Amino acid sequence: MKYPDNLEKLIKSFEMFPGIGPKSAERLALFTVTKMSKDNAQSFSERITDAVNSIGNCEICGNLTDHKICEICTDEGREATLMIVENTKDIIAFEKLNAFKGKYHVLNGYISPLNGVGPEDINLSTLVNRVQDEKITKVIVALASTINGEMTTMYIKKMFEKTSTTIYRIGYGLPVGADIEYADEITLIKSLEGIKEL
Repeated sequence: MKYPDNLEKLIKSFEMFPGIGPKSAERLALFTVTKMSKDNAQSFSERITDAVNSIGNCEICGNLTDHKICEICTDEGREATLMIVENTKDIIAFEKLNAFKGKYHVLNGYISPLNGVGPEDINLSTLVNRVQDEKITKVIVALASTINGEMTTMYIKKMFEKTSTTIYRIGYGLPVGADIEYADEITLIKSLEGIKEL
């Protein structure tokens, strides 16, 4: 016996989420159709649709936003320091500290030749011009110490070779191979305190 077609489709939809296997997807789908009220299910569906339709990348930094320009880029009180991060979750991690007062540039990925991801596939094309246009005085690379993170860091350093911009990287508070989004607050603060020139 198999589930009704629409339930099977719902299970397959939940399987698209990272970390959700067939059993978890089945459990979520069954909860949705048997325990969730129709109003809540409808509201959940509308929230997904609204989020997908309204949220995109900031035209300046690449951060997730429901406007053309995110609130960080429109904040005139930000310092002329630019931190380069992999994704929006990294911004959230640093913003919770309230220790970094500059701006961000979100790559939305890493250079990864093995996965067919080149420099043109991530948010690098506007970086040098942005630093010059916004008169950024310091660029800090805050990428994970993975092979792809290191490769991307070295590429960014090379991009600025013919400019007067000094590139820094966050300190060694972060263990090799660790993702920024999972680091605790003390580790992130130590990594900011220990920035060094690349």
